[in-house]
Amino acid sequence: MTSKKTGYFLGAVAGAGVMAAAVAGAGMRLPQANAEQGGHLIKASTAPIFAPPPGAPMSFADIFDRVSPAVVSINVTSRVDTSALRKIPGFENFNGGGGGGGDDEEGGPPEGGRSGPKNGPKLPTQQSAGSGFFISADGYIVTNNHVVENAETIKVVLKDDTELEATIVGRDEGSDLAVIKVKGGRTNFPFVSFENAGKPRVGDWIIAVGNPFGLGSTATAGIVSAYGRDIGETFVDYIQIDAPINRGNSGGPTFDIYGRVIGVNTMIFSPSGGSVGIGFAIPAEVAESVTKQLISGGKIQRGYIGATIQNFTTDMAEAQGLGAQKGAIVSDTVPGGPSARGGLQSGDVIVSVNGVAIKTSTELTREVAKAKPGDTLRLDVIREGKHHTIEIKSGIRPSEKDLASNDNTSGGDRANPALPPPAPHTTVLGMALGPLDEATRRRINGPPELKGVVVESIDQNSDAGQKGLHRGDVLVQANGHPVTTAADVTAAVDAAKKAGRTSVLLGIFRQGRTTFLPIKIAG
Repeated sequence: MTSKKTGYFLGAVAGAGVMAAAVAGAGMRLPQANAEQGGHLIKASTAPIFAPPPGAPMSFADIFDRVSPAVVSINVTSRVDTSALRKIPGFENFNGGGGGGGDDEEGGPPEGGRSGPKNGPKLPTQQSAGSGFFISADGYIVTNNHVVENAETIKVVLKDDTELEATIVGRDEGSDLAVIKVKGGRTNFPFVSFENAGKPRVGDWIIAVGNPFGLGSTATAGIVSAYGRDIGETFVDYIQIDAPINRGNSGGPTFDIYGRVIGVNTMIFSPSGGSVGIGFAIPAEVAESVTKQLISGGKIQRGYIGATIQNFTTDMAEAQGLGAQKGAIVSDTVPGGPSARGGLQSGDVIVSVNGVAIKTSTELTREVAKAKPGDTLRLDVIREGKHHTIEIKSGIRPSEKDLASNDNTSGGDRANPALPPPAPHTTVLGMALGPLDEATRRRINGPPELKGVVVESIDQNSDAGQKGLHRGDVLVQANGHPVTTAADVTAAVDAAKKAGRTSVLLGIFRQGRTTFLPIKIAG
């Protein structure tokens, strides 16, 4: 999270002006009431407008006094990644201090995130800060993974300014949670507990405590704004809160009015980088489960089926005549992975896992992640309009870093003026389609097993052009059926028209992956 301090004092100055006006008014003489009209004066202090509603605290001071000693500031020292700097002209040979460079002698960066040869110069350091909180008297602290993931040294600052060194116990990139432990063997730290049963309702009061902008122990209050917020393909249904959280609040706790932890603050949504009242916290039930596993020394293992998926939208369902069906559509399967071995295919629409209905790709990811390695997952899929049950043995989900490194996004071909002009081809849906011959396969860097038809040119005013299709894209499916010729695409369009549909769902291969898009039929 980033922030801008502009406006920090603007509200305070404006508030001071209002207060000054109020104080000035207190010294004025009020006009006497007209006795003939029976008027009389009422002192404002004796006429409260309303009483506080039940459950609304008059102050959060007692809560803060009770829980704040358990909340800590976390100061991290890490090494600067200079790989991006080396791409700047004049810095190609930059190695953070001259001489040497590269990974250590044993192949790969040493433990703790340090980069550089064992006996060579160290890269420059950087400082960062976050928040955390004790969950046990013997010094275990919960925070965010992104606060400590590259840490070389960690210093924990208590509310009374005591500084203690800490080490990482375990990290989980998937949930962005980490556990650290202070050194020294002390066993009398104040700590707080997770609340999993009586969680607040939307609209209930909450209080966030943390270390925004490195200022130290700070309390902000607000309400629960929403539950179940999806922020990308993650394993967490976030709690949305409006208590201000900013840079440095990451890893700090959100409390209910009883001083119990209901969430771990982790991110904000902000066009400016500062708090705009939209913050997100990891729910207590997720945080407690993950941290217990990390403390016990176990690694967090999640289920894995080896498939690339995307939301099956209303437009996609309409294109295939499936009404309002929701689910997740399979774009690709990993060769040799659990899905490929179980018979899952590109274009399958997954609508439930072990009887649990699936409405989005995120829900599928989370449901699969609950499985243990070796568990059997029963998937209800729609293929070519018919329901099928597919059983898949769950694997172990690789780390997010490994998944990213295996993501094949190379290849592909955008319209290139250096390429020869395309020859005349069959035009369908505003696209001139040609065969996927060996010359074309080499041009688009397509794998040997790829089958389909190639987009050679496109009408930019067509729906396909407006949705970003371009020369070099390969159409591999049309309305759930594989295509190998332009005639196959034409047949799918004709069948859709005959069925009264207004679009066709196309499977499009580009840069090593398949994506599905509904394309409108002109006219």
